[in-house]
Amino acid sequence: MKAARVKQFGPPGAIEVGDIEVPQPGQGQVLIRVGAAGVGPWDGWIRAGKSVLPQPLPLTLGSDLAGTVEALGPGVSGVSIGDAVFGVTNPRFTGAYAEHALAEAAMIARRPAGVPVVEAASAPVVAVTALQMLEDHAHVAKGQRVLILGGAGNVGSYAVQLAKLLGAQVIAAVRGPELETARALGAQQAVDVDAEDLEAAIAPVDAVIDTVGGDLQRRSLMVIRRGGVLITAVSQPDAALAQKQGVRASFILVQVTTAALQRIGALLEQGLLRARVGTVLPLSEARMAHEMLEGQRPHPPGKIVLKIESQSGSQP
Repeated sequence: MKAARVKQFGPPGAIEVGDIEVPQPGQGQVLIRVGAAGVGPWDGWIRAGKSVLPQPLPLTLGSDLAGTVEALGPGVSGVSIGDAVFGVTNPRFTGAYAEHALAEAAMIARRPAGVPVVEAASAPVVAVTALQMLEDHAHVAKGQRVLILGGAGNVGSYAVQLAKLLGAQVIAAVRGPELETARALGAQQAVDVDAEDLEAAIAPVDAVIDTVGGDLQRRSLMVIRRGGVLITAVSQPDAALAQKQGVRASFILVQVTTAALQRIGALLEQGLLRARVGTVLPLSEARMAHEMLEGQRPHPPGKIVLKIESQSGSQP
């Protein structure tokens, strides 16, 4: 089978697409014929050798995927051969840029009906991250005011939609060209962070969902009411400033589970949540996809996805 791999950590040029053996599923795993694989910043960190987890070389890149179950390992239940599924490969976030991939059964779910394979592959990590930030960590409730930093980005666009579904009043902090996108996603207020003073433009909020980090994250602590919360998936927040402001601030790591994917899948299937796909490339252009990640090539907003045509035929 074809796979996009790295033998040494490095820039996008380290990616090589070549032939390797089709893997066999072990305990708790399924073998998936991959129809599409999402491309995310974490893939770039792994490729560059910046992962916080051990990543033995050589390795196949990629975590987000959608495809069809071809084989089951021991101990797998809840899915069957032939099922259309989506999700994540494993806790190390590797293995998806390939015609076939192994995935932990506990990190996949049935693909939502009517959702194309490319859209399904674009969603798992970013959508589940947004869901868990809002519900599991910020505990956002109806009527609360929620500020989404980066509200038109890959995680932020889901956070805006999900916060609106939870009944929150949603404010999106974005760059000027993204104002209309944020409003279309459901934000009641959109603030241009390049042209407006965050503290002056936004009345106190109950929660901040941070997908940006840096100075914007720090400034956002100033607009949270005492007793409120900041949840970030980007970088450790300023604990001393958070304490001074009387707010809780936490950095979280996503935990992709079947249950979380089922929740996201149901919302996608019902049309209550929209995926945002930007660029679609073939597996052979995995290097180009990473050049886009690194800002070396322009690309439209939305998730970059590899559409994979396997040797046994294309995916639906």
